[in-house]
Amino acid sequence: MKHLISTRDLSRAEAIQILDVAEEMREAGTREVKKLPALRGRTVVNLFFEDSTRTRISFEAAAKRLSADVINFSAKGSSVSKGESLKDTAQTLLAIGADAVVIRHPASGAPARLAATDWIDLPIVNAGDGMHEHPTQALLDAFTLRRQLALRENVSPLGRGLDGLKVAIVGDILHSRVARSNLWLLRTLGAEVTMVAPPTLLPVGSGNWPCTISYDLDSVLNAGVDAVMMLRVQGERMKAAYFPNPREYSRYWGLDDARLGRLNASGMDTLILHPGPMNRGLEISSAAADSDRALVLEQVTNGVAVRMASLYLLLSGDLTKESSL
Repeated sequence: MKHLISTRDLSRAEAIQILDVAEEMREAGTREVKKLPALRGRTVVNLFFEDSTRTRISFEAAAKRLSADVINFSAKGSSVSKGESLKDTAQTLLAIGADAVVIRHPASGAPARLAATDWIDLPIVNAGDGMHEHPTQALLDAFTLRRQLALRENVSPLGRGLDGLKVAIVGDILHSRVARSNLWLLRTLGAEVTMVAPPTLLPVGSGNWPCTISYDLDSVLNAGVDAVMMLRVQGERMKAAYFPNPREYSRYWGLDDARLGRLNASGMDTLILHPGPMNRGLEISSAAADSDRALVLEQVTNGVAVRMASLYLLLSGDLTKESSL
């Protein structure tokens, strides 16, 4: 496998290998000297046509910890804003000696388009494309869940999937590339997924997805889930009224203080995830976001390790070869 465009492209063995190598990368991050020489002399370009702080910084940190040189390219203020095409931009990156391209683009399918053409013969990593996918976010979420389960069972996470895990993905499914990537990856790793949202925030055709669809968050939580993933309400993508008002959304589909209290009283070990940035008081309350159940900051830490693993495996030439770190 030469590119990381979609989690649908990953076999179970490939997904587990990325997670296993990420374990090595995370361990390296606890050392006094965090840098590894694995990609010394390589150049990674962060090609961001869409604003992002968390994802770009995470990829930059990952590449630098592998000793790669990093070029950050923002579409704003660049030749792209003057009308330069994706093809011309890609060929410019090739000419300056890039070895891999991390691309974030507002158009669904842009990274796949770049990977499928003969414009540029480099590994392409999708850092989020439109409302399509965000594969490294799904990988870091799976990595975080797998580590927590292993800690709970006092076993090594290496070589393990997420078989039998019950995960609820809640909120703005319609506009969420995170939800789509997580669905395919979690299913590949053996988890059971329930999508919870108002009908207006579910995509057309989602009834054919390999998951359970629910409109009732309370019934899903009461039935018991191992993890609940709250999604950001993406108001910037909404061109119509998808729900009456923020107060009503929070009442029916937000992880508020009352629902957190019921989780705590139930004795269930339900974990809370959120891809960030969070709309506190809308899809998640501050109490829930800051509770012992929440893994939000751990997700950020694990994101660097997962992106290190992804870049290392792609630039070493084959996702199926053994790690030699």
